[in-house]
Amino acid sequence: MAKEEAGNGLVFHPMDQFQIKTLFGDGPVHWYSFTNVTLWMGLTLLAIFALLVLGTSRRAMIPNRIQSVGELAYGFIYRMIEDVAGKDGVRYFPHIMTLFMFIVFSNFLGLLPMAFTTTSHIAVTGVLAMGVFLSVTILGFAKHGLGFLSVFWISSAPLPLRPILALIEVISYFVRPLSHSIRLAGNMMAGHAVIKVFAAFAAVLAISPFAIVAITAIYLLSFVQFRKSSYLYLYLFSSTGPVACNLSYT
Repeated sequence: MAKEEAGNGLVFHPMDQFQIKTLFGDGPVHWYSFTNVTLWMGLTLLAIFALLVLGTSRRAMIPNRIQSVGELAYGFIYRMIEDVAGKDGVRYFPHIMTLFMFIVFSNFLGLLPMAFTTTSHIAVTGVLAMGVFLSVTILGFAKHGLGFLSVFWISSAPLPLRPILALIEVISYFVRPLSHSIRLAGNMMAGHAVIKVFAAFAAVLAISPFAIVAITAIYLLSFVQFRKSSYLYLYLFSSTGPVACNLSYT
């Protein structure tokens, strides 16, 4: 975390925590290598399985704590999709639920000491964003053909402004996957880098109390921020339902 280097004083590297490394051997990373990303993605999937499958397997009338958390997550996401996309959007609940649970568990597991935050890499968030973008686009054309393009034509706007607004809507539609992926990866990277900086200062005796208080405050803030980021992505992903379901955007 922090170390003395050749008389240069305290030196630390907050970005080293985002390096992808193989867990077996010191060779280069290949597509088939078992890395820290692979490990923590697997742990994320196991945590989701434990909550939603094992935790609710008893289906007790009086739920235990794990079952209560699973049911709260299920009901929260279901109601939000219904509010944003309507009854027609509920059919895409499994897709949105899977994305949300993966993001929120990846964010929270990254807060554990010595953990690796998979959502801090745009290679992960970009795949999630492109998956949503392609699925919505393909579904929209499959259901409505060329009529899907009408979503870019704002019929309620004045006629002279419609071509300009259509161009803006097209650009916004194609930029959305990039902006979503960069936003999530940037939030995760910035939050963990700040925690690492304050944790490095904890090695200095004079300011260690301040550093410990700052780390605690940042952890609490990160908990709220990561939950908010997951909620934001749930809203953004579920809001694509009206496009595929041909609900009005005018």
